[in-house]
Amino acid sequence: MNSASSGQLKSSGDDTETDPICNKSIILPKRVDVSLANSFEKKDRSWYVKSQIPTDLSIQVDDITFKAHKFPLISKCGYISSIELQPSPSESGGYHLKLENFPGGADTFETILKFCYNLPLDLNPLNVASLRCASEYLYMTEEFEAGNLISKTEAFITFVVFSSWRDTLTVLRSCASLSPWAENLQIVRRCCDLLAWKACNDNTPEDVVDRNDRCLYNDIATLRTDHFMRVITTMKARRAKPEITGKIIMKYADNFLPIIDEDLEGIRGYGLGKNALQFSVKRERMEESSSLGCQEHKETIESLVSVLPPEPGAVSCHFLLRLLKTAIVYTASPALISDLEKRVGMALEDANVCDLLIPNFKNEDQQKGASSPEAYTIYNVDVVHRIFEYFLMHEQQQQQQVPGMPSITKLLDNYLAEIAKDPCLPITKFQVLAEMLPENAWKCHDGLYRAIDMFLKTHPSLSEHDRRRLCKTMTCEKLSLDACLHAAQNDRLPLRTIVQINTQVLFTEQVKMRMMMQEKQPEKKEENSEGREDKRICRDNEIKTLKEELEHAKKKIAELQNDYNELQQEHEKLSSKQKSTQNWGLRWQKVKKSFHIKREDDETRDRTRRPSSTGPRTSLRRRMSMS
Repeated sequence: MNSASSGQLKSSGDDTETDPICNKSIILPKRVDVSLANSFEKKDRSWYVKSQIPTDLSIQVDDITFKAHKFPLISKCGYISSIELQPSPSESGGYHLKLENFPGGADTFETILKFCYNLPLDLNPLNVASLRCASEYLYMTEEFEAGNLISKTEAFITFVVFSSWRDTLTVLRSCASLSPWAENLQIVRRCCDLLAWKACNDNTPEDVVDRNDRCLYNDIATLRTDHFMRVITTMKARRAKPEITGKIIMKYADNFLPIIDEDLEGIRGYGLGKNALQFSVKRERMEESSSLGCQEHKETIESLVSVLPPEPGAVSCHFLLRLLKTAIVYTASPALISDLEKRVGMALEDANVCDLLIPNFKNEDQQKGASSPEAYTIYNVDVVHRIFEYFLMHEQQQQQQVPGMPSITKLLDNYLAEIAKDPCLPITKFQVLAEMLPENAWKCHDGLYRAIDMFLKTHPSLSEHDRRRLCKTMTCEKLSLDACLHAAQNDRLPLRTIVQINTQVLFTEQVKMRMMMQEKQPEKKEENSEGREDKRICRDNEIKTLKEELEHAKKKIAELQNDYNELQQEHEKLSSKQKSTQNWGLRWQKVKKSFHIKREDDETRDRTRRPSSTGPRTSLRRRMSMS
C-alpha cells in the first residue's frame, strides 16, 4: 500500500468519530500500457478492449463476452495459463474460453480484466469479497506476479475491512451470492467471528442502543439466517451476556417473522360461525405467500429456538408466546412447540392474558373432518393447560411454593374469564384448568367465581349436575362478602351452592358481630363496677339472641334442603312416567313461594317478639330474605 493510499485513508477517516475506518476504498496506482490497451467499450452484450493490437481471446462469463488479449491474462492468471485454449468458432479467429460459475459474475470479471491490463483498480467493501473469490478461481498468486490480486484483496480484508464492523457487515452481506467460495476461503467465518467479538465487548449504553437504528445489534439482526446463526453461535461460545444475545434475537424476529398478534387484533367476537370464518380468513391471508415462504418462516423459527439462551429473563415471556403462536400457525415440529411451552412455563409470572389467548388455528381439511363443536373452539386451551403444568413442575424443582405467587392465580382467573365466553368450550376443559393450581394457591375465589358465572351465562343449557360439578371448583369460604351477596341472588347457580353461600353469609355476619363486640370490651377505668356489670349482662343477652337467630336460620336451611330433596325425587318420578316439565316448574315456584312466605312470617313474629332489635341484626335478616 503506497503513501498516497495511506494518506487518503487517514484524511477520510477524520470524518467519522465513532469508526475511524469506514467504507474506504483503495485506488491502486495507474500503470497503463498505451500500446496494449487504452480503455474498454461495450457493444450489445460484448466488451471490447480498445487497443492498437487486435484481440485474440474471447472469454464468456454468464451471457457477456469479453474480447481481450491472451498475454495479459496468462501472465497473471494461473488458471488461464494452465488450460488448453480452444480455437474460436467465429471467423475472426483467435481463442475462446467459457468460465462456468464464475464468482461475482461478469461485473467482477470486468474489474479483474482491468487489473490484468494495469488499469486503476478500486477496492472497497462491496467488491472485495467477490474479487477475492474470483482471484482464487483464476489462481492469481504471487508466483505469476508480485502483488497479484489474491495478496491485494487479502490485505484489504485483513487491514481495512476488519478494522470496521460496518465494513465487515457489508462484506458479509456480499458473501450471500459467493457460496461456496466465501465459505472455503474463511471470509464468512472471519466476518462472523469479528462481529461476535465486537458485540460481546460493546460497551454502548442500552438507552443509546434503543435510540440508534444504526447500532451494531440492529445491523446484526438484518443478516440472512445462516450468517445470523453463525454470529449468535459464536457469541454464545464466547459466553456473551444472555441479555445481549436475547436482545439481538428479538430484533431479528421483529425483522423477519410475521406478527400474529397484529393480524388478530380486534377479533374478539364470540359467535361460532363468525369466528370460524374470521380466523379462516386470517389464516388464508398469512398463507397467501408461497409454500417456500412458509417453509422459510418455519426454518427461521426452528433456528431461533435452537439458539435461545437458556437463562431465565434473557428473552421476555411476551416474545416466547409470540414465537409459540407463530410456530403453531406454521406447523412446526411437536418437539419445538413443547420446548417453547416449557420456556413459557418457566417465565409464566411475566405473562398477561392477551399473550395467553392463542387462537385455535385449524387447516381447512381439519375443519372439514371435525365432527364436534369442540373442534371450533376459539382459543387453544390445551396449549395453555400444558404451560401451567410445566410451571408447576418448574416450581416443584425449584422447591418454591405457589402461594407466594398471587400473580399466577390472578392470571389464571382472568384467562378463565376470557375463555368462558366461548360457547364451544367444553365444561371438562374449563374445570380441569380451574383445578390446575393447588387449593392453597388461592387466597380469594372472587375471580374464579366471576369466571364460573360467565361460563354459566354463556352455556345456559347446562344440566343441574354439570352446574354443581362446575361450582365445586370454588370454595365458598374464600368468597368475599360482596361476592357472597351477589351469588346468593344468582339464579344461574345451583340451589345447593346458594344454600352453602347463605350459610357462609350467616357465618360471616356472626364473625363480624363478635368482632364488633370484642372491640367494645375495653372500658374506661372511671366507670364503676355497677355500670360494667350492666354492660356485661347486655352483651350476654346480645350473644344469646344472636345464637338463637343462627339456630333458627339453620333450621330454615335444613327445611329448604328437605324440600329440595323431595322435589328432586318427585321430578324423577315424573320423568319416569314421561310427564311434561311444565308441572315441575309450577311446583318449583310453589316451593319457592312457600319458602318466602314462611320467612316473612318468621320475620314478622321476630319483630313482634323483639321490637328493640339492634341495627346489625335487622341487616342480617334483610340479607336472609334477599337470598
